[in-house]
Amino acid sequence: MNSATSPFRNVLVSMTLALVASSLASQNLAAQNQAAPAADAVVQVDFSNPGLSPPQWTMTIRPDGSGHFRSEMGKPKDDSTKGIETPGVDRDVHVSPQFAGRVFESARRHNWFNQPCESHLKVAFQGWKTLTYSGPQGQGTCTFNYSKDKEIQDLGDSLEAVATTILEGARLELLLQHDRLGLDEEMGFLAEAAEDGRAQELCVIRDILQRLVEDDGVLERVRRRAKSLLAQGST
Repeated sequence: MNSATSPFRNVLVSMTLALVASSLASQNLAAQNQAAPAADAVVQVDFSNPGLSPPQWTMTIRPDGSGHFRSEMGKPKDDSTKGIETPGVDRDVHVSPQFAGRVFESARRHNWFNQPCESHLKVAFQGWKTLTYSGPQGQGTCTFNYSKDKEIQDLGDSLEAVATTILEGARLELLLQHDRLGLDEEMGFLAEAAEDGRAQELCVIRDILQRLVEDDGVLERVRRRAKSLLAQGST
């Protein structure tokens, strides 16, 4: 009896293993298909305000936090004073997954920006923000100076704050090379901006902050502030 049932048992085992392998392969393929479109999704913000320096910049963000930032060289805030201009920036950046998640969740809740954002209220000019989504869900864009939708207005403010951090990081790099004494004032501004929310996502300038912490040639106060900001960017 054992010899008669053994081949049948072997067939059942083989069929079971084949079904399991097929199921696992299907699950892996489905996961890959879901991950690929998500990676292709991009939110882009274009900012323009002739009264600021720089007057225009563009930032892209993907769901994993990776992205790119580009701006032209800015002009001094006061032509009567001499100082280092805000340098042009063209580099990859990486915001935190939490921030990226907030950006894409806001896009989803607002029909991937396929709806008006501008309030048309008579408010002070803050700069034109154009939010654009492109990805598996389609494409959408909206432009505003001020939005009555609190979530959209807050998102625009936060994206500006990230840009401020990136631009400050570029200035710190330039000051480290050409005006180390000027680092003290710049770090003071950055610390205040980080405290009141004008500068966000300090993780995007982790490299320059780490360099300042480790540089014995800069003022101790600069190193302390850099260490503190570095810790904030890691939380």
